[in-house]
Amino acid sequence: MKRVPFYLALCCLTGLPFAGSASAQNNNHFTFNIGAGFTEPVKASGDRLDIGYNINAGAGINFAPAFGVIGEFGFNDLGVASSVLSALGAPQGSARLYSLTLNPIIRFNPHGRFDFYAIGGGGYYRRTVEFTEPAIATVTAFDPFFGFFPAAVATNNVLGSFTQNKGGWNAGAGVTVQVKGDSNAKFFAESRYHYVYTTPIRTSILPVTFGFRW
Repeated sequence: MKRVPFYLALCCLTGLPFAGSASAQNNNHFTFNIGAGFTEPVKASGDRLDIGYNINAGAGINFAPAFGVIGEFGFNDLGVASSVLSALGAPQGSARLYSLTLNPIIRFNPHGRFDFYAIGGGGYYRRTVEFTEPAIATVTAFDPFFGFFPAAVATNNVLGSFTQNKGGWNAGAGVTVQVKGDSNAKFFAESRYHYVYTTPIRTSILPVTFGFRW
């Protein structure tokens, strides 16, 4: 199983010390967010993919303190399950899912220190599944003393790569906590389900993301 990078697990811990006691006033006309976390494949995807990580960034407009629309870019990287690799005879494999979506957001306590929100929408998804094997490549290196010389470096040979561009949708919810000293910035924790119309089997993932909204 592919391990989630350690720095992603620290996202939650690094954000909590900034939580303050003042009441938040979300009066910004524009809204932004950035975050990262871990991604769990679900349904049929859970039989074929391993847990991975995600990165998410977005920008949008607040039509009211309690309602806005956010355009978001998402990236999810997951490993291919060992059972699938064994069946195909491939040493390594990965699946990457890119997305560009438009998502309405509803905030239930926009002026409070703590807030709960619902978010969901849809858009464009691009899924690439790649199978690779370890290899050694020879490159030309340079050293001030030795000059130019050949050097062997580790790399991966791509055995096969398969890409689909499809539509999809997402829905989820999250909580926010006001960042101390800033009336608009908030630390958030969010879980959102994504369903992509890949063929012949749909792709379903459940990213859990930690980050900041302001």
